Amino acid sequence: MIGRLNHVAIAVPDLAQAAARYREVLGADVSEPMDQPDHGVTVVFVTLPNSKIELLGPLGKDSPIAGFLQRNPAGGVHHLCFEVADIAAACDTLQAAGARVLGDGEPKIGAHGKPVLFLHPKDFCGTLIEIEQV
Repeated sequence: MIGRLNHVAIAVPDLAQAAARYREVLGADVSEPMDQPDHGVTVVFVTLPNSKIELLGPLGKDSPIAGFLQRNPAGGVHHLCFEVADIAAACDTLQAAGARVLGDGEPKIGAHGKPVLFLHPKDFCGTLIEIEQV
């Protein structure tokens, strides 16, 4: 059901500093910051030949990654994103298999302008999973 790995998301306390580090030290192609108010984050993407890294910074005090950064002040891997062909069908299949979809269960538009859903980390070995329709 899942397709390729779309990105690995890393929550960071200082997005500008993290983007500069990837750009200057690793020589990476790093996008401009994009606010994602529906998700409470600002993101930049590090483009790789076979995938992306998404650096997440909090957008406001009520950002959903604020708690993660309190527990992990230096930042860390936040989630994995996998591509799916049909997010509604994938959601139905996942729920039928016992996976819990976070939020209201309705896809939101993600940073790539495509529908996304998040799956409960307790159902996937402690890892938050995002699925994105491509």
